[in-house]
Amino acid sequence: MPSMHTEASSSAAPADQKPNVVFVITDDQGYGDLACHGNPVINTPNLDHLRGESLRLTNLHVGPTCAPTRAGIMTGRYCNCTGVWHTIGGRSLLRNDEVTMADVFRANGYRTGMFGKWHLGDNYPFRPHDRGFDDALYHGGGGISQTPDYWGNDYFDDTYFNSGVEKSFEGYCTDVWFDEAMKFIERNKDRSFFCYLSTNAPHGPYRVPGAYSAPYRKQGVPADRANFYGMITNIDDNMARLRHRLRILGLEENTILIFMTDNGSAEGCALDSNQFVVDGFNAGMRGKKGSEYEGGHRVPLFMHWPHGGFTEGRDIDQLTANIDLLPTLIDLCGLEVSEGVHFHGTSLTPLFRGEMGAWPSRVIVTDSQRVEHPIKWKQSATMTQRWRLINGVELYDILADPGQRNDVAANYPDIVEELRGHYEAWWELVSPRFDEDCPIVIGTENEAVSLLTSHDWHGEQHAWNQGQVRQGLACNGYWAIELAEDGEYTFELRRWPKAEDRPMTAGIPGEITDWYHGGHALNLKTARIRVGEQEQMQPIPPDAKGMTFTFALKGGQTRLQTFLTDDDGLSIGAYYVYARRVV
Repeated sequence: MPSMHTEASSSAAPADQKPNVVFVITDDQGYGDLACHGNPVINTPNLDHLRGESLRLTNLHVGPTCAPTRAGIMTGRYCNCTGVWHTIGGRSLLRNDEVTMADVFRANGYRTGMFGKWHLGDNYPFRPHDRGFDDALYHGGGGISQTPDYWGNDYFDDTYFNSGVEKSFEGYCTDVWFDEAMKFIERNKDRSFFCYLSTNAPHGPYRVPGAYSAPYRKQGVPADRANFYGMITNIDDNMARLRHRLRILGLEENTILIFMTDNGSAEGCALDSNQFVVDGFNAGMRGKKGSEYEGGHRVPLFMHWPHGGFTEGRDIDQLTANIDLLPTLIDLCGLEVSEGVHFHGTSLTPLFRGEMGAWPSRVIVTDSQRVEHPIKWKQSATMTQRWRLINGVELYDILADPGQRNDVAANYPDIVEELRGHYEAWWELVSPRFDEDCPIVIGTENEAVSLLTSHDWHGEQHAWNQGQVRQGLACNGYWAIELAEDGEYTFELRRWPKAEDRPMTAGIPGEITDWYHGGHALNLKTARIRVGEQEQMQPIPPDAKGMTFTFALKGGQTRLQTFLTDDDGLSIGAYYVYARRVV
């Protein structure tokens, strides 16, 4: 095996200790958003270097958007059957009975920590510290400045949730995630640990220290893309800091370091109406984030592990998916899994060991279902090593036509029908629980006050970011909730969160130019709430910051919906509801 670096600490783990895992995943960075993949503009020297020292999955497929990819990674199962097929609307909450990657590592004696973006639920029982993480530091929702996030967070000097408790930090968000992850690693250097480091960058809004975006602006790169690339270069610098820390702690040799991204590029390219790239760079692929074409769901993954022999650049070009990563890590780390836990993915260790004779052909499905209830065939890709069936009708030979420009469905009707049959079987596998909600549980000691936000209500439209709250977006929906037991419950309805401490009818001075300034006044007159079959209504006094309602309720699952109205026909849901059991 390769020798340790000479500057390594003497506190190296025993040779028989299970490997550590540091799993880094970035947000909205596509396959083409790396210099080592041919991007002529972006500067990523440290990630390029890591690629040269890693086993590389070059045909890896995930969900075309954030939360679905994470659900598949965390469970080893197709996201659609886990309750997660959207990024908002109560459909980004990971079903309570799913076993997570963190659950598995913790059950095998690992210390588990996550830092950054979770996006699988912000209330009990969905938060990361409810799902197997001993230490969890995270922002709310799917990104900083989204509605569940701490009010006013703007990527700099923000307040995050430390296992559910608000805690303020100085510095740029990505730097904070890496700083805190490295502290976790150092605290646990003498035992096996699993560190999940999930950056919100380079997800929009595109905010980064000016020193990172300036070099791209000087090259004439458009402002948003310059910031987007700058966010990635900042990640690149932080990856160098992380690798250095592992080295000086004597942990590099027996740490499985993974770098990957969660879906196609959000800002690295522009598309025409047929999803072909007309500006920017996307490694020759069609589509970007959200797309059923290759550019929406094919992402990079680099794995570096000296003790395991993963120190030289080697490509694995067989078809793989995010659902394979948990079974693979279980194999590599020698973990045990409880009976009854089943994965849709498969361990990739035969590929890693060169046991090609043992590797079967396979079919993988991914789709983009940003709707309340999944729609059959919607934005779907049914994939084999050679073929891509898109939406059940278009067929592409990905080996001969990697840019997916020539639909050959008419030439291969037998292949179309075969792949349609595979999709039908997949649909039967993932669809039995589509009609089930994933209820937020109210009234337990795990979360004394449950802050429900419009990000997670079920409905056609959502105020999913703080800019829309400032605008007073007219929208409404219901929350799926579960009352922990019979008792008296209170619900405080608010237009502004408590951190803003402002009357419901009041605006915020200043022009609304972005997600961070100003706020429209609303002449709200009436507050109404419905919990199950019970309903109450109150007039809103001009100086009221919140309207509180009390109900005697039976335990169990039900629905909660709120209504704030004025005298001119405006009706919105309360963007924030503080719920608790009092008796």
